Amino acid sequence: MASVLLVCLASYLLGSIPNGLVFGKLLWHVDLREYGSHNIGATNAWRTLGKGPGFLIFLLDFLKGALSVGLAEVFTASPLIMVIAGILAIVGHSCSLFLHFKGGKGVATGLGVIAMLMPVPSLLVFLVWLVIVMITKYVSLGSCIAAALVPVLAYVWGYPVPYTAFGVLAAAFIIIRHKSNIVRLMNGTENKIHAGHRD
Repeated sequence: MASVLLVCLASYLLGSIPNGLVFGKLLWHVDLREYGSHNIGATNAWRTLGKGPGFLIFLLDFLKGALSVGLAEVFTASPLIMVIAGILAIVGHSCSLFLHFKGGKGVATGLGVIAMLMPVPSLLVFLVWLVIVMITKYVSLGSCIAAALVPVLAYVWGYPVPYTAFGVLAAAFIIIRHKSNIVRLMNGTENKIHAGHRD
C-alpha cells in the first residue's frame, strides 16, 4: 500500500514540473506565460521560442508521463496503478502544484503515458496527430482527434479494461482542456502553428 501511495504522489509531482516555464527561463530567459497563448506547454514553446526549444519541451513533458507509468510498473506491476499513475501525471501537468494548480493541456505528457501502456497504438496516435497538424497547421485539432482515437484503439487492440477506461478519461480531459481552442476552430479564429514568433 505504501508503494502505491508513493508512486501516485511521485507521478503527480513529476507531472507538476513545469518544464516549459523552467527551461524557457533558464535557457532562453523567456517566461512562456507572457507570450503567445500564455501556455507553458510544447506548442507555445515551439510558437514562441522556435522548433528546437519546442521539441525539447515536448520531449521533457513526454518523459513525465512515461516515467510515471514506468515507476508504477516497477514498484507495483499493476495495470490499474499504472493507469492511475498516468492520469495523475497528466493532471499534474495541467494542474501543477508549482503553478497554483494551473498548467498545460496534457497532450505530450498523455502521449508519454500511452507510449508506456500501449506502444503500438501510441505510434498510430502520434502519426495521426502529426499528419493533421502538418496538413491543417492546427495543433489543437490534431490533439483532440488523436486523444479521441486512444480509447477506440485500446478497445480494438484488446487491451485490459483499465487501459480503455484511461483512454476515455484522458481523451475527455484533454478535449475539455481544449474547449477554448474548439470554440476558436469553429469560429475560424484559431491560431495556426508557426515557429519562433513572440507576440
